[in-house]
Amino acid sequence: MLVTRRLLHLIATPRGLASNTGRISSVLLEALHDRYDDLEVQALDLFSADLPAVAGTNIKSKYALMTGQALDDEARSSWREIERTIETFLAADLYLVTAPMWNFGVPYALKYYIDAIIQPGYLFEYDEDGQPRGMVHDRRMVCVTSRGGDYSQGPMMQFDFLESYLRAIFGFVGIADITFFNVQPMDVTSELRRSASRAAIRDVRSWVAQGAWDGSPTEVSDLLPADVKPQVIVE
Repeated sequence: MLVTRRLLHLIATPRGLASNTGRISSVLLEALHDRYDDLEVQALDLFSADLPAVAGTNIKSKYALMTGQALDDEARSSWREIERTIETFLAADLYLVTAPMWNFGVPYALKYYIDAIIQPGYLFEYDEDGQPRGMVHDRRMVCVTSRGGDYSQGPMMQFDFLESYLRAIFGFVGIADITFFNVQPMDVTSELRRSASRAAIRDVRSWVAQGAWDGSPTEVSDLLPADVKPQVIVE
């Protein structure tokens, strides 16, 4: 029986697939479609999406639910928008994040989306000792990012909060199998920009051709020594 691979493409650049980041993601998606006939892609443009509020009524509802309180009809209707956003995320088993570096970190639209979906009881939970445990398992993620400068080496490495944050926050909810393609530098000279783009295109095509998504996803337990209990889940 054919099992459909469901990929959610989170587009976190205001220029969409016409951006430097988006063009590399388009090459990656084309290669994935060529390799996997069963791939279904749902794109979510975070700069144009009508995302639910993470303040006001929904903040009150979040803490009410955490303490076991019932929601009234108005609060339940508003919170349902949060749940629908979470359901769309959980319906996928593969993720592509397209995100440029903004001021060393993630674009605000992506941060807003993350704040909307990562809710206790939905993407993570607390055990009897009060330790958080991720609830999102058997998933894979690939992140295509672009940076104006080169943050891959030297003193600039310390300012790369984009990759470290995405690994931490999605690892926290249980996604351990995360691959990054960081296109850099893109704002220096046209020659360096073209070279970085060519290298990224070569790398993503090679990665897909090698069957990176052919087997089972890497699990958190595969990343930790046998005697370590995976509580806060970070690769």
